[in-house]
Amino acid sequence: MNEKYVKKISALLSVNEWQVENTIKLLGEGATIPFISRYRKEVTGSLDEIQIEFIKDQIAKLKEMDNRRETILKTIDEQGLLTDDLKQKIENAQTITELEDIYLPYKPKKKTRATKAKERGLEPLAKLILKQQELNLPAKAEQYINDDVPTVEDALQGARDIIAEWVNENERSRNSIRRLFQHEATIQSKLVKGKDEEGIKYRDYFEWEEPLKRCPSHRLLAMYRGENEGFLKLTIEPDEDKAVEILEQQYVKGVYDVSEQVRMAVKDSYKRLLAPSMETEFKNSSKELADEEAIKVFAENLRQLLLAPPLGQKSVLAIDPGYRTGCKIVCLDEQGNLVHNETIYPHQPQNETAKSIKKIDTLIETYKIDAIAIGNGTASRETEALIKHIKFSRDIKVFVVSEDGASVYSASPVAREEFPQFDVTVRGSVSIGRRLMDPLAELVKIDPKSIGVGQYQHDVEQNKLKGKLDQVVESCVNNVGVNLNTASKHLLTYISGLGPQLAQNIVDYRKEHGAFKSRKDLQSVKRMGDKAFQQSAGFLRITEAQNPLDNSAVHPESYHVVEKMASDLQCQVIDLIQKEDLRKQIKIEKYITKEIGLPTLKDIMNELAKPGRDPRKGIKVFEFAEGIHKMEDLKEGMVLPGIVTNITNFGAFVDIGVKQDGLVHISQLANRFIKDPNEIVKLHQHVQVKVLEVDAARKRIQLSMKDI
Repeated sequence: MNEKYVKKISALLSVNEWQVENTIKLLGEGATIPFISRYRKEVTGSLDEIQIEFIKDQIAKLKEMDNRRETILKTIDEQGLLTDDLKQKIENAQTITELEDIYLPYKPKKKTRATKAKERGLEPLAKLILKQQELNLPAKAEQYINDDVPTVEDALQGARDIIAEWVNENERSRNSIRRLFQHEATIQSKLVKGKDEEGIKYRDYFEWEEPLKRCPSHRLLAMYRGENEGFLKLTIEPDEDKAVEILEQQYVKGVYDVSEQVRMAVKDSYKRLLAPSMETEFKNSSKELADEEAIKVFAENLRQLLLAPPLGQKSVLAIDPGYRTGCKIVCLDEQGNLVHNETIYPHQPQNETAKSIKKIDTLIETYKIDAIAIGNGTASRETEALIKHIKFSRDIKVFVVSEDGASVYSASPVAREEFPQFDVTVRGSVSIGRRLMDPLAELVKIDPKSIGVGQYQHDVEQNKLKGKLDQVVESCVNNVGVNLNTASKHLLTYISGLGPQLAQNIVDYRKEHGAFKSRKDLQSVKRMGDKAFQQSAGFLRITEAQNPLDNSAVHPESYHVVEKMASDLQCQVIDLIQKEDLRKQIKIEKYITKEIGLPTLKDIMNELAKPGRDPRKGIKVFEFAEGIHKMEDLKEGMVLPGIVTNITNFGAFVDIGVKQDGLVHISQLANRFIKDPNEIVKLHQHVQVKVLEVDAARKRIQLSMKDI
């Protein structure tokens, strides 16, 4: 293990070196982040998932940088230009930018104006000019005139081209201009001529300028998208005169004619080489930072969405509403299995209201339905009103469920495999119903980018986005745990240590042998080795297991500790779970060993108190305001109930039941300064909002949560 890596990461993370070293070792052995954070607290000093993920990312970055360092050393060495000082400089470089700056003068390049000038023998003249000691420059320049250099001006121009390249490749020059860009560059956005009508959605950026360092990520990504689509032209630059002045102070040493040549070369270097190079660097780095911010927002939203409250194992009637094509109805049993489907036509143009009410009432009784899930798309409010008009024989809770991604799921190979005999409309309704029962179990089947909670998700670096979202899904699935006997292949795939093949093998084992009786049975699954069992077992639950610990987050490797506790109190393990007075008698310090310390013992005690508990909160019924169905029904000043559907850096989007979400800008979230909307709101939170402005033409609704 590279000691340098450990020192650097421990300093960045402000933790002990042994914590980093042990974590790197565990990751190297194939341990997953959820497993390490949950079951190896003694080894890592109780590092959490975020810290472990940071270590993993930093190791990858440092290795990538070292690989680049080796390539650079090899390339310069092959040129015969690698000195001991240069080698040390390269080995001590701390950032990729510093490394590339050192390498720039040695980097193999295509023919430039400077290389052509050098080929014409003008490098000695360039060196002479740069010293700025020659008083009779034209006479010196005349010595370089030949067939390739016909005039004195040609000689001076060639020398200036060489000096311009030296300035561009000089570390000090680059760093001074880089600092200027960093502190004073502005980003300017202008409309591409003739694109004003076509690019109307970018109207805010037709003539826009602000300091780059203050430009928020969502605005940057919007402008970059506008540029990529050909509607906007972006520039990033500081004041040109100031940049040239900084370079002149470094290079221009006198007032003679020879110094004027240097001044001309410096200005040319900045405009032709340095400024474009820095603009590209800062476009890339600002895009990278904006991507990171957008990915962070998306990841947080996805986490909240996946951990949304579940209804649980209840019989559900799910409706995918529609007008002309009707409302698709499915009935699901407590395990989410499809037991009935059909279509009703309660809305225009058919208006079979009475027939539809009778049908729903019959289905509720026939299938002992506990709750109704209504998709929030077309005809949602009208369908909700219809359902609430029905007088059921018992209390039936009605929920409006987000349809985002349901259509993507219904047309996917996953849905076709699950319901080959049904069309997309039936599959979509099933997805809506299951999403109410257990959002996590259903949403893992859908590409997170299709769930509708991102911010410019198609504009960010896709591999980074996928990596982060996969990590969030894995974290949520393992945080909740899954029922080994009912979990789908897709849900099992995200369990620590499993993956697609083992998940499929578990499903195949269930089909062949029936339900798992204990966690030990997992070891009989094809290709389930000791490592995979160790990584996964603690996150898999068996509700009817003979050993009650099989339905808890206690890892099988720690069962012996609980059994020793029970033995010492002369009782059974189940007694420890059921009787608080027995648990209070346990002195956990007595069970500390070399492998198991207080963090694990405290986790065990928490599990005994609430074995296999679901960390998600209970679900609440939400109701929109009556009589508000479309934008035309809204009036400024109205206070309405709403549900948060998306959170971005600039505010939160809220569904108020008019088929167009409204925006509560970050400045309207509270009567104080808010840096992050997550300080105030969470996804799916029920809120009260005031209507500030309705722009029907642009389909924009401005809302506020202040003074309500």
